[in-house]
Amino acid sequence: MELSGTQKRLYDYLAECLARDGRTPSLRQTAADMGVSHTAVAQLLGLLEKKGVVERDGRYSRSIRLVAGQERRRRDDRSRELPIIGQITAGLPMYAQQEWDGSVLVDRRLFPGDNLFCLRVRGRSMQGAAILDGDLAICEPRQYAANGEIVAVLIQGEEATVKRFFLQADHIELRPENPEFPVMRYPFGEVLVQGRVVGVIRGPGGIFETGQRVA
Repeated sequence: MELSGTQKRLYDYLAECLARDGRTPSLRQTAADMGVSHTAVAQLLGLLEKKGVVERDGRYSRSIRLVAGQERRRRDDRSRELPIIGQITAGLPMYAQQEWDGSVLVDRRLFPGDNLFCLRVRGRSMQGAAILDGDLAICEPRQYAANGEIVAVLIQGEEATVKRFFLQADHIELRPENPEFPVMRYPFGEVLVQGRVVGVIRGPGGIFETGQRVA
């Protein structure tokens, strides 16, 4: 990934220090040598981390590793970009906004399916299944569901929600994973399955597969 002039200057400075001293300098020393503030150095390091050219054990760790170009390319080959499609509610359904709302990178080895997409979750009704308010639910497109699966569904053509699916003799039940929320019951014609939830993204590095945790 291409670096800006300032980012490349910091990267080259760190590479020189590592080659000469075998360790990276403190934020104070880096700021002094580069003629910038501590805050600017911290922000630049954060950007270099996001671009995958440096790694740190923690936000304030002085242990920094530079990632070589060949290794970055291998990592890029493992990544795939998934679209974020509007928002979907885990709780009281809200209007389904079928707009592109950005994208997110995931490891294609964890999520190899075709046409995967993400939905933004709002609400607490699925917290017992470790799907929390603000999470991104990774879905594989589906128009059917097995009993007990966690799915994204469209209700009455305009409201969307994430729930566990159960097919009954004369209706469909959408069950929450929070006792504060009621079971939702609808006639067959009012529920359209949009996809099965196969994973959840919760903040940086917070991806887990639902096959082991919530499906």
